[in-house]
Amino acid sequence: MQALAGKQLSAGLSRPSRGQLVITSVATPSKAPTSRLAKRSKVEIIKENSDYLRHPLMEELVNDKTYITEDSVQLMKFHGSYQQDHREKRSFGSGKAYMFMMRTRQPSGIVPNRLYLVMDELADKFGNGTLRLTTRQAYQLHGVLKHDLKTVFSTVIKNMGSTLGACGDVNRNVMGPAAPYLNKPEYVHAQKLANDFADLLAPQSGAYYDVWLDGEKFVSVYKEDPKVTADRAFNGYGTNFENSPEPIYGAQFLPRKFKIAVTVPGDNSVDLFTNDLGVIVISDDKGEVKGYNLVVGGGMGRTHRDEDTFPRLADPLGYVEKDDIFHAVKAVVAAQRDYGRRDNRKQARLKYLVSEWGIDRFRSVVEQYMGKKFSEFVPMPTWEYKDYLGWGEQGNGKLFYGIYIQNGRIKGEQKKVLRAVIEKFELPVTLTPHQNIILRDVDPTHKDEITAMLRAGGVQELVDWDSLDRMSMACPALPLCGLAVTEAERSLPDINKRIRAMLTKVGLPEDQFLHVRMTGCPNGCARPYMAELGFVGDGPNSYQIWLGGNTNQTRLAELYADRVKVKDLESFLEPIFAAWLTNRRPNESFGDWTARTGFPAVKQLAATTAPTLVKNTSGNGNGNGAASTGSEKQLAAR
Repeated sequence: MQALAGKQLSAGLSRPSRGQLVITSVATPSKAPTSRLAKRSKVEIIKENSDYLRHPLMEELVNDKTYITEDSVQLMKFHGSYQQDHREKRSFGSGKAYMFMMRTRQPSGIVPNRLYLVMDELADKFGNGTLRLTTRQAYQLHGVLKHDLKTVFSTVIKNMGSTLGACGDVNRNVMGPAAPYLNKPEYVHAQKLANDFADLLAPQSGAYYDVWLDGEKFVSVYKEDPKVTADRAFNGYGTNFENSPEPIYGAQFLPRKFKIAVTVPGDNSVDLFTNDLGVIVISDDKGEVKGYNLVVGGGMGRTHRDEDTFPRLADPLGYVEKDDIFHAVKAVVAAQRDYGRRDNRKQARLKYLVSEWGIDRFRSVVEQYMGKKFSEFVPMPTWEYKDYLGWGEQGNGKLFYGIYIQNGRIKGEQKKVLRAVIEKFELPVTLTPHQNIILRDVDPTHKDEITAMLRAGGVQELVDWDSLDRMSMACPALPLCGLAVTEAERSLPDINKRIRAMLTKVGLPEDQFLHVRMTGCPNGCARPYMAELGFVGDGPNSYQIWLGGNTNQTRLAELYADRVKVKDLESFLEPIFAAWLTNRRPNESFGDWTARTGFPAVKQLAATTAPTLVKNTSGNGNGNGAASTGSEKQLAAR
C-alpha cells in the first residue's frame, strides 16, 4: 500500500533503524502492494469512504429510526457494537425487532471494580438484564436500543472502559492468561503486554470520541507506555502510512478481523493456536523476560460446504528479542494488511494467506517489514489447559476465587450476589478465556464471608458442577445472532445432561470429562473445532459433529458427520462412547482415542456396538436416562 511507497532501498543498504541496526540480508518489497489493482468487496468501499469510520454513522445515530443502514452497520462494528434482530420479539406486520449488542475491550480480561459495577448497572437499565462473558475475555451487553447507545457508550468510556476495536476489521480484544499470580513475573508481564498490544493497534483517528463523546477527548489517569507510542510511530520499513490519521490501518483498515493472544510457556488457557498471532513470553531461570516466540495463522471461522474455508492452527513463526516485539507485531499486521484478500471476505483472514504462501514465504515478507530476521523458535514445555477456578493464592498475601459461569451468562440471583460481593469488598475481577470470572485481591479474612454470601445467593461450589459443564463452551446463537441457524447457549446445558447419561449408561466413570463446545453456526466463536466433541449448527435442531480435538487445545478436530438431529443424539453418540470405553488405552481421552483410531475405524466400531445397545435397552425406550423427551419438545419449539 502507499505506506511502502517512496522509501524502497535495495538489500544490503542501511535504512532508518532502531538503535544501531543495519540491514544486510533482508530485502524490501520491490513495489507497493497498491500496484496490484485487486477487486475489492463492498465493505472495503464503505470503509474507504467513511472519513475514518465517521459517516454516515454519526448522522444515522441521531435520526428517529430504530435501526441503522447497512453502511453504518459495517462502521458500527469498529466502535464495538453489532446491530441485531431479536427474532422472538418480532410482532406480526411490524418487521424486525432491532437492538444492539455492545462489546468491550478488556485486554487479558482485567476489569477494575468501578467498571464491573457500571456494566452491571447498564445491563439492568439499558440491556436485557444479563451480562455475557465472551470466549475472548470481554463483556457483551445485549438488548441495547438505538436511542440509548450514546448513553451506554459514553458511560463505559467515562468509567475506565472502552469498546474501541472490540469488533470490525482491526485488532480485536487481546487475550492473556487469566492467572492472577502477582508473584510470577512472566504472568504479570504477559498481561501488561496484552494491554500494550491493544494500545499499539488501537484505531488512532479520533472518530470514536467524535461519535460517542461529541469530540471530547476524555481525560483518563491511564497513560500509554511511551515505548508503545514510539514504536507505533516508527516507520523505517514501510509499516506505516505517512501523515495519516490511521498510521497502521490506513483508510481501508485490515481485510478482516485480527486476533492476538499472549501467554507463558505451558499455559494454553488462551487457546493460543486459534489466533492470527500468538505471543509466548520467554524468560530466563530468574523470571526475567528475554524475548518471545511467535505463532501465526490460526483461526476458527469457516462456511458450511465451502471447502475453501476451514479452521486452522497457527504455525511457529520464530523468536524475537524483547525490544523488538512491537515492531514484530506491526510487521505481521502490515503483511496481512497489504497482502490479505480484500475481494472476498470469506478468504480474508490471515490464516488463508499463511496457508496459501506457506510459513517460510510469509516469514520472509514479515522480516521485510520488521527490518530484521527472526531467530529460531525457543523450545518450550508441553501445553496444558488451565481454568483457574476455585480458591487460590495470588502471591502477595491476597486470594483469588474463580467462579464457573455457565456458558458465560451472568443473570438472575447469581448476578445480584456477584454484584453484592464485588461492591462490598471492592474487588476487581478477571474474565477468563472460557467464559468464567475470577474475583481478585480478596483479603483472607473475608474468605468465609464471601463464600457464605455466594452460597446464599445460589452460586454453586465448583464440585457441584458436572465436569462436562465446567469444560464446555457455547456461543449465544439464537435468538439474537443473525448468523445462527440453531441453538447453542440455551441448548448445551440440556445436551450435556444427556451426554452424561450416555456416558454413564455405557459404563464410563461418573466423573469422566470431555471438552464439549457448541456453536449455532460455522463461524466458530466458541472454538468448537478444538473440542473433543464439537457441535456446529447446520440447520434447525441439527448439528455437524466434530471429533478429535485434545484436552490441551493443540490439535484440530475434524468433521465426523453432518446434519445430526438433536432428537437422534443418543442413537448417534452412545455407540461411539461405548466403542471408546471398549477400545481405548488406559486413561485415553475421547479426543485422543478418536484421533488415533481414525474415523473409518470409529464408525465401524460404533456400528458393531449399536445393536448391543439397542438390545440392552429393549422395552425401556431410550434406556437409562438417555433422551429427554421434554427437552426435545422445548428445543423443537425454538
